[in-house]
Amino acid sequence: MAEHGLIFVISGPSGSGKGTVVDKLLESNEFVLSVSATTRAMRTGEIPDKSYHFLSREAFEEQIRNNGLLEYNRYVTGDYYGTLRSEAESAIAAGKDLILEIDVNGGLQVREKYPDTILIMMIPPSFQILEHRLRSRGTESEEKIQKRLQVARNELSQMHNYDYVVCNQEGPDGIEAAAKDILEIAHAERQRLDRNRDLIRSLLNQETKRGE
Repeated sequence: MAEHGLIFVISGPSGSGKGTVVDKLLESNEFVLSVSATTRAMRTGEIPDKSYHFLSREAFEEQIRNNGLLEYNRYVTGDYYGTLRSEAESAIAAGKDLILEIDVNGGLQVREKYPDTILIMMIPPSFQILEHRLRSRGTESEEKIQKRLQVARNELSQMHNYDYVVCNQEGPDGIEAAAKDILEIAHAERQRLDRNRDLIRSLLNQETKRGE
């Protein structure tokens, strides 16, 4: 099989349930999760290098200048978020399949650097259910909910740039089914002929030697 790991980007609007599905995927021990880097302040309960890699603005911008990031974004708060190239490359060189739970902009940046990246869009069953999920949290103002819904529309409009779409249906069964769908995608991607050329070449060479 392929000796190096693959990069799987999972994107989706807030309320699509991608974080919960990713947690379920990690239980399979078939993936490792990329820990994002950020310049924002650490919050109560967060653990350095597990929740995030917490970097100063100067250190983050040095990573940008040195091409040390697979992708990054700067948000309206002024804080940077991104994926360290060294961590990602170390994981896939060790044969581990890496999950990046990032937005569409970040996913397309990763695809530019690693054309082999598999892009998966997580979607809700309907926009009405997405809105219900956001409102049921009870943690945000109407203004913030409307902003999240607009961001969701923008992200979903980018689905044509992705390889797969996975629908996260309602309830625990929906989470299980979505995780299963992504596992099946991963299994199929690992079996692709163009990812296993060394194995095929070795097999054909053995057969050639037998015929000599």
